[in-house]
Amino acid sequence: MIHRMTIRVYYEDTDLAGIVYYANYLKFIERARSEWVRGLGMDQARLKAETGTVFAVRRIEADYLSPAQFDDLIEVETEPAEATGARLVLRQDVLRDGVMLFSARVTLVALTAAGRPGRMPKLLTQAAKG
Repeated sequence: MIHRMTIRVYYEDTDLAGIVYYANYLKFIERARSEWVRGLGMDQARLKAETGTVFAVRRIEADYLSPAQFDDLIEVETEPAEATGARLVLRQDVLRDGVMLFSARVTLVALTAAGRPGRMPKLLTQAAKG
């Protein structure tokens, strides 16, 4: 299932030319991942408090295809691609009016309170498996 989140591009997101600064796409997709997890009913702060489990980005493969600009209304699509007990891979795309601007494949892992690899919560792996 694809999760969609709409974001307005603000002046602070852009460079002097009014084009979104490349690193801000990572912020946009981070926000969308958090909202995807929240939409599944998972409270990340509670998960950390109760189990010590947090999520970390292990790998990102990103393609910058076309620039977003100041005042654009963009949409971030998040869709699980694959999952194991230890990792989750998401496809995340940024679009404007249905045109893809940025595409990423993000690999997440779960970490324990000690900073060691942990098990990915079943709720997330089940979401990835449909």
